[in-house]
Amino acid sequence: MSRSSDISAGAPAGAGPGPVTADDVDLAVQSCLAMLRQAPPDGGAAAWGGKAGSLEWSCWETAEHLADDLFAYAVQIGPRTPPLTRDVPFVWRRTTPGGPANVVFAERDAGAEGLVQVLDACGALLTAMVRTASPEVRAHHGFGVSDPEGFAAMGVVETLVHAHDLALGLGLPWEPPAGPCARALARLFPDAPDGEAPWPALLWATGRGELPGRPRLTSWRWYGEPR
Repeated sequence: MSRSSDISAGAPAGAGPGPVTADDVDLAVQSCLAMLRQAPPDGGAAAWGGKAGSLEWSCWETAEHLADDLFAYAVQIGPRTPPLTRDVPFVWRRTTPGGPANVVFAERDAGAEGLVQVLDACGALLTAMVRTASPEVRAHHGFGVSDPEGFAAMGVVETLVHAHDLALGLGLPWEPPAGPCARALARLFPDAPDGEAPWPALLWATGRGELPGRPRLTSWRWYGEPR
């Protein structure tokens, strides 16, 4: 078992789950990719054209959106002087009404294999940027100016919850890696309920599930600021 898949990662008893690392991003992305490689190889409506879980987006659009998230977080901490009040000004556009606004799109003619490769590349980009960026770096995000660890946690959350959406939409089994889930939950959701397992708590915190005595959220956010 890798250290990133171990929730405690050697932490003393009573300590938190530890910081989110580049290894956590890589493990989350590779887990998602392994699941997606079991999906039908074509990009047709029967599989990739269906909705992803509770989202209004298709599975193809959701995978593109996830790749775009990972790309966006990587480039946000990339400049020598990252922006503190806005996103790096790439052009975002929609290719379908109601679809996600992305910078990154996969070539349809490359099929699902190409789509998965695009996601793999964007995940590797964020992993590399988190691994090499100074901990002192700060960059803008709509939920608060954050640091490389915060952007790593955002990438982990995006990957885990959208892998969940995609697994539901594609009818595939999938389990999140425990360590990245616990660490990203602790980093971004300080108000997550105590005493709950990290994965159900993360699904609840992102509006995808219910917990005992707690209805499904209809709006949610995370808190990316360094603490």
